[in-house]
Amino acid sequence: MQRYALACSHQPRSVSSIVSTFLPCLNAGHACNRRAAAVSKSPGQPLEMEEVEVAPPRAHEVRIRILCTSLCHTDITFWRMKDFPALYPSILGHEAVGVVESVGDHVQEVAVGDTVVPVFLAQCGECADCLSARSNICSKLPARAGTGMPRDGTTRFSLVATGEPVHNFLSVSSFAEYTVVDVAHVVKVDPALPPEKACLLSCGVSTGVGAAWKVAAVEAGSTVAVFGLGTVGLAVAQGSKMRGAKRIVGVDLNPDKFEIGKRLGITDFVNPNDTGEKTVSEVITEMTGGGADYCFECVGSAAVMADAFKSSRTGWGKTIILGADGNATPISISSSDIKRGRSVVGSFLGGIKPKDDIPVLAQKYLDKELALDEFITHQMGFDEINRAFELLAQGKSLRCIIWMDGAKENGLGA
Repeated sequence: MQRYALACSHQPRSVSSIVSTFLPCLNAGHACNRRAAAVSKSPGQPLEMEEVEVAPPRAHEVRIRILCTSLCHTDITFWRMKDFPALYPSILGHEAVGVVESVGDHVQEVAVGDTVVPVFLAQCGECADCLSARSNICSKLPARAGTGMPRDGTTRFSLVATGEPVHNFLSVSSFAEYTVVDVAHVVKVDPALPPEKACLLSCGVSTGVGAAWKVAAVEAGSTVAVFGLGTVGLAVAQGSKMRGAKRIVGVDLNPDKFEIGKRLGITDFVNPNDTGEKTVSEVITEMTGGGADYCFECVGSAAVMADAFKSSRTGWGKTIILGADGNATPISISSSDIKRGRSVVGSFLGGIKPKDDIPVLAQKYLDKELALDEFITHQMGFDEINRAFELLAQGKSLRCIIWMDGAKENGLGA
């Protein structure tokens, strides 16, 4: 299979332009059960291509034909993990876009042929959290890593060769040609949105932009420090710029991140290796005249979280934790700093409510208010997925779009 060119070198196509070519399969409904999947069988080892049985959707579930998926650092974290909540064998992946192939009973908000993005965070629309503007963490169907479907705890995947069950991941499992997702985890999007752009909105970009807009509510004229310039951190920068921040400091060990960062809103760059005898927090405090109004931790390191907190301004500085620390390491911060007005808050998915906010972000892209192209550094076919893991683990990519064969054959990514 050929290696796809960088995102900027091909003309994007809408989902609606390709769905018609496989509508016969969609209309066949439950006939499409056996499909390819990239299965994780042991910690840190290459994924193995397997034929899996993808069971039909049960009540409140949707079976989705994945058009393309992308790789997130959370996938890397769980791929390396030896103990629970990691489970083996499993199908990782949680950032994707696809088309509804079939639906179970009691599914009314989407229908066969609809373009959807699956999201790891549910929005049931009924619980106290979903009904409140103060939370985006559904209490009826809480986020889970690998313990089965949200409502009954069972999996819809099994290996064709042996019949062995295959665990799903974050209620999505997008490293498969087909997946089954609870309708509470499905967001319908405009089919005019290019699939590779829609894919980005199911996790990383939404998390960063949402954190700036909804969690921090960055004010015009404020100063921002972003720790970690991966996809989430760069999306924070873009969201902060959209909110009118006057100075956005990016902190990263990779100097190559500054160029793309500048295009998305970063005004200053700090490399922790180049601060001499000063700490990063001391440098940022000097740069901003007392500390940043808002600090975002996008790495997943307890040490970096503490550094971000120390970089915030006394009196009103706010630190937002977005990075995923697989070890759940405690953060050490001074109680006296808390009493002096500094605060720290965490966030899943940047505080956004998936069904409410992802369509808004999609429209902002279509209206040319939100940049997504910059985040796509590589595109490749499904059978090259292990190469995508290598690129992200080595810090050589932001988002790698992985196309399923059906989408590729219809001209996407060429």
